[in-house]
Amino acid sequence: MRIVGLMSGTSYDGVDVVAAEFTADGDTLRLRPLGHRELAYPDDLRAEIGALLPPAATTIEAVCRLDNRLGEVFAEAAAAGVELAGGAADAVVSPGQTVFHWVEAGRVRGTLQLGAPARVAARVGVPVLHDLRSADVAAGGQGAPLVPAFDALLLDPAAGPRAALNLGGIANLTVVAPGAPVLGYDVGPANALLDAAARRFLDRPCDVDGARAAAGRVHEALLARLLAEPYYAAPPPKSTGKELFHGGYLDAALAALGEPVAADDVLATLTELTARTVADACDRHRVTEVVAAGGGVRNPTLRARLAALGAGRWRLRTTDELGVPAQAKEAYAFALLGWLSWHGLPGAVPSVTGASRAAVLGSWTPAGPSAAAPRPPAPRRLVVDA
Repeated sequence: MRIVGLMSGTSYDGVDVVAAEFTADGDTLRLRPLGHRELAYPDDLRAEIGALLPPAATTIEAVCRLDNRLGEVFAEAAAAGVELAGGAADAVVSPGQTVFHWVEAGRVRGTLQLGAPARVAARVGVPVLHDLRSADVAAGGQGAPLVPAFDALLLDPAAGPRAALNLGGIANLTVVAPGAPVLGYDVGPANALLDAAARRFLDRPCDVDGARAAAGRVHEALLARLLAEPYYAAPPPKSTGKELFHGGYLDAALAALGEPVAADDVLATLTELTARTVADACDRHRVTEVVAAGGGVRNPTLRARLAALGAGRWRLRTTDELGVPAQAKEAYAFALLGWLSWHGLPGAVPSVTGASRAAVLGSWTPAGPSAAAPRPPAPRRLVVDA
C-alpha cells in the first residue's frame, strides 16, 4: 500500500511531504521510503497563520479563508507526494495545520486543525485522512503527541531505555524501555521561542544554524525565570503548543527582568532552555540513547549543547541512521497512522495521551465513488415505507 504523508508543524514554515510503501509481513510492518520534499510557505501565508494564532484575536471569516487557502497548499503538496509515489497512491494523510489546542487545567478539551481536506481529495483523487487528533481527545486523551506510535514500532526496547526526540516548534519525547508501557509527551518549546525571538530581534524567521545564539551568552536571570514555568513540573500525560509558548510569552519574561538583554544573549538563553529541559527529561527516564529528528537537528548550536548535556549518560544520534530522514520523520509517522486507520487499527497510544482507550484516528474524506463498487441507477423519487 502506498501512502502520501503530509506534515505542517507548530513552526508553520512549510509542508513536509513523503511517500511510503507499506507491506505487512506477519506482525512486522515494512516501510519503504519513496522520497520526501519540503515545500516552504510563502511569507504572506506564514503571516496569515501567525495573525490567527493565540493570543491574537481573529474572526470566523479569517478562519474560513485560511482553512481553504491551506487546503489548496496541502493539495499541491499531496500532488507532489503522488509523484514521489510513482504517480499513484492509495491514500493521503493530511493532518492539517494546528491553530488551537484547547487545554484547561491540564486536560485537553478540543483541538483544531485547518486544511480543507476536500480540496486535497479533489486534487489527487484518492481518500484523504484528516482530523487525526479528535478521536483521542474524545476518549479523554491529549490528542498529542501522536508520533509515539511510530517511535514505539521503530525503536527496540530490548536495547535498553531509549528515547525518540522531535525538535519542532515544540520538543516532544517518546521513551521505550523493556517491560514498560510506552511513554511520550511534549517537553516544552524547541524552536517556538527561538523563532519568536528571531522574528523580534533579527527580523528573520529563524536564527540560521544557531549562529547568533552561538555568539551570545546565557543570561542566567532570564533562564531561571523561563525554567520556573509550571508546565515543566507537570507530570505526563501532557501536551502544549504556541497557545502557551508564543512571542507574547517571551515578551512578558523579558519585561519582568527590568533590564535589557542583547539579542544574541536572548537566543543563547532560549537555546539553553530547550537543551536543558530536554536533557532533564532524558535524565529523568534514565535513557541510554536519544534518537533525534525535526527541524531542530539542523541547528548545530542546539545539537552541540544537547550532546554536551548528555555526555557520559546518553548518546545523541538522528533518525537518518535508522533509515528515516530526520527532516521528514513526522510526515512518515503520519503516513504510518494512515496505514493503521485504513486497516481499522488504533494509532493513539493511551499510555502516552492518557486516553481511556486506544482510538482509531482520523476521518476519511472520499475522493468519489469507487470504480469497483456497483453503482445503482440515479434515483428519481423517494418513497418512505411505514
